[in-house]
Amino acid sequence: MKRFLPLFLVAVLAACSSLIGPREVDVPLSRLQEGVARRFPFDQRYIGILDVHADHPSLALRPESGRIQLSLDVSLTPIIGNGGWRGGVTLSGTPRVDSGARALTLSEPRVEDIRGDGMGDGLGPQVARVASFLAAQLVGDVPVYRFRDGDFRYAGISFVPVRIDTRADKLVVTFDPVK
Repeated sequence: MKRFLPLFLVAVLAACSSLIGPREVDVPLSRLQEGVARRFPFDQRYIGILDVHADHPSLALRPESGRIQLSLDVSLTPIIGNGGWRGGVTLSGTPRVDSGARALTLSEPRVEDIRGDGMGDGLGPQVARVASFLAAQLVGDVPVYRFRDGDFRYAGISFVPVRIDTRADKLVVTFDPVK
């Protein structure tokens, strides 16, 4: 009988995992905003000739596209000469869960909008290239939220993320038990 006890316990645990259904974890927009705000202000030199400064990040969730939008104030200052550019850039990314890092990241970075003075003075293409650089640096696979260990494991059962629903005020991440 003692030989069958471990087998019995494994069967009970397997049955429990099939009884425990999907779990949902809400990630409010305010928590996402906090995660992004820690990365700013952002200062970096682009291709060795242009200082890029970005600050005042503002996130918005776009349920219709399933994307997260990031709006920034941006200034570009050449290291030689005068001038520069000030304006705003709106970037977006698709939320995804990096299970290894237990983090919510943004993938598929995209420039949505560029606004500012002097866009018609030949600066448009240069600002667009810098905006693409910003999209890769600030949106591409950058953690914006860290999950708790309990989100991936509950009652001795491991869970994996299977879906992310974008709502107007939060993301809802659905976890299924590992079978």
